[in-house]
Amino acid sequence: MSSKMSPCRACRLALRRTVRPPLVQTANLSTRTGPTPNDILSKPSWSIQSLREPSASAKKSAPIETITTKQLHHLLRLAALPLPQSPAEEASMIDTLQSQLQFVRAVQRVDTEGVEPLRAIRDETPEAVRENTITLEDMKSLLSKEELVGFYKRPRRIREKIEEFDENWDVLATASKKAGKYFVVESSKTGQGE
Repeated sequence: MSSKMSPCRACRLALRRTVRPPLVQTANLSTRTGPTPNDILSKPSWSIQSLREPSASAKKSAPIETITTKQLHHLLRLAALPLPQSPAEEASMIDTLQSQLQFVRAVQRVDTEGVEPLRAIRDETPEAVRENTITLEDMKSLLSKEELVGFYKRPRRIREKIEEFDENWDVLATASKKAGKYFVVESSKTGQGE
């Protein structure tokens, strides 16, 4: 009984790296005929306009989705937005919606084979996870400031003794003008009757 096993993705990548042809010698680098990085980066391969308007291949493969007036009014009611006031405003809304729909379809056509899904927008490297993990050692200083009270041994914060100096400080020491226990703010406003 023979069973065929296929290697996992990580194994396939490792195998591909080991089977790659040897690197080109540095003497041959100047004579190669392929595009250089400057050639590749000199002009962009896509633009916002190309994402918003369907390409020729996309037009052939899938017809442009048209949005009807009925669909637009239904979407506006769902979003609790006012209906268009004129046919020109309605046509503008339909054009905008079709443009946005083309953008979404272009993003959906992107090949994501082998791309790990994004779980969260944060650093998920082992170092960041280790840095963000709170351990008992980190909590010891806080736990030492608590005491267990009552029958159920509930934790309660131990009240720290306030130093005499901290308690008797002058709140108005930096005020430029005082009136008793209050500070005075001078206004540039003149009398209201004038």
